[in-house]
Amino acid sequence: MTLSTTTLYTTLGSPLGELLLVGEESPTAPGGTALVSLSVPDQKGGATVRDGWRNAPEAFTEIVRQLRAYFDGTLHHFTIEFADSASTRGTDFQQRVWKALEAIPYGTTTTYGRIATDIGAAPGAVRAVGTAIGANPLLVVRPCHRVIAANGSLSGYAGGPERKRQLLGIEGSAPGGRTGDTP
Repeated sequence: MTLSTTTLYTTLGSPLGELLLVGEESPTAPGGTALVSLSVPDQKGGATVRDGWRNAPEAFTEIVRQLRAYFDGTLHHFTIEFADSASTRGTDFQQRVWKALEAIPYGTTTTYGRIATDIGAAPGAVRAVGTAIGANPLLVVRPCHRVIAANGSLSGYAGGPERKRQLLGIEGSAPGGRTGDTP
């Protein structure tokens, strides 16, 4: 017998535009909801509301509290549980990259090449690292915005380079670098 999980969603106004939060009920998550995805408007590969999903703003109270505190500059580390679904689990390679993202401290940046080195990938794996980062379904809370190109450009963010700059600005680490498309 397979248990059915109801997918919940809500939206949240933010400095990045209206965020779409998607989650699943979880008895272990703070507030009772584990996050499946967090998407920004016009995000490349972002989630969209589907038939059968239930609009449940009350289920996201804790997640919304943490996001608001982050945008206010008073929260530097999220304690949001991620749902154990195919989209949040990813491939083994994606998991290694995403774990490396979660280790990047608030207010700092790193490069795609550094992530490749940190996970023990070959030096030529920079593009593969960029692809794995681009598949991150949890923008903002899994901080892929903290990864920049070796030349300092704000490349490769699914939410767009201006949103990447905004997030780095919130954290006090926005480089004066160029925006670009090459990791």
